[in-house]
Amino acid sequence: MLRYTLRRLVGAIPTLLVIATLAFFLLHAAPGGPFDSAKRIPPDILQNIQARYHLDEPLGLQYLRYLGNLARGDLGPSYVYRSTSVNQIVAQGLPVDATVGLTALALALLIGGAIGVNAAVRRSTGWDYVLMTLAVLGISLPVFVIAPLLILVFAIDLHWLPAGDWVVGSLSHLVLPAVALALPYIAYVARMMRASTIEVLASPFIRTAQAKGLPPRLVLWRHALRPTLTPMISFLGPAIAGLITGSIVVETIFGLPGIGRYFVTAALNRDYTLVMGITVLYGVLIIAFNLLADLCYAWIDPRVRLR
Repeated sequence: MLRYTLRRLVGAIPTLLVIATLAFFLLHAAPGGPFDSAKRIPPDILQNIQARYHLDEPLGLQYLRYLGNLARGDLGPSYVYRSTSVNQIVAQGLPVDATVGLTALALALLIGGAIGVNAAVRRSTGWDYVLMTLAVLGISLPVFVIAPLLILVFAIDLHWLPAGDWVVGSLSHLVLPAVALALPYIAYVARMMRASTIEVLASPFIRTAQAKGLPPRLVLWRHALRPTLTPMISFLGPAIAGLITGSIVVETIFGLPGIGRYFVTAALNRDYTLVMGITVLYGVLIIAFNLLADLCYAWIDPRVRLR
């Protein structure tokens, strides 16, 4: 297992190199620049600014300089947020996104998993149809519809929770963003768990357990639940990375200081280093969680052999 993990980590280096390379050259190929604005900058001042950020150098030299800094963990300075590095912006925004995203993930797994298993056990009943209808509705409704409705009901009408803003350690400020971000994932998890549970319950080893006279609840929890998680692992790899990096819609509606808003602002203003830094971060998270997903296969299914 250790050799497999090390081999995957080494193999991730070329992938990150490709991600960084594509992000670098695509951004520099886009029209405009980080210091283009409606107000014209005098040529001598613009030249000094470009020299300060090494933008006056040949593109190949800029690329090599960026890779050298990236190898040391330095994502470079932000062109829009002056006197601020990309590392500082990520360090400020990532904890917010991680808190909201992991809370949403926990809600999705607990609620969606329970709904999916109950629907599978009561397959083709009225309860199954109602739960799956709600799941389809949860997938169909976009977050920019769900989030304002949650604010309208729980913040404005009932005055139970704040409508937005972010206070570190405040549970009340966490609830609405996490629920809004979790609802679509709850629907996805519910549908996947239902399909997986139905397939596992039709397996021969489940029929053998039932033939031995084990109670249905014991068959479900001891024998069926663990194999049903296998399809979920593939889904959770990229899903966790997406939840942690946050949703720009949720961040905008609730006024969260996450990295998603910085990413959009940086893309509009050609803040090369910030866009590339967040892109590389997202790639690292995808690779890391996909690796964890592959390792979890061996724990869930002993038939899996990582060679």
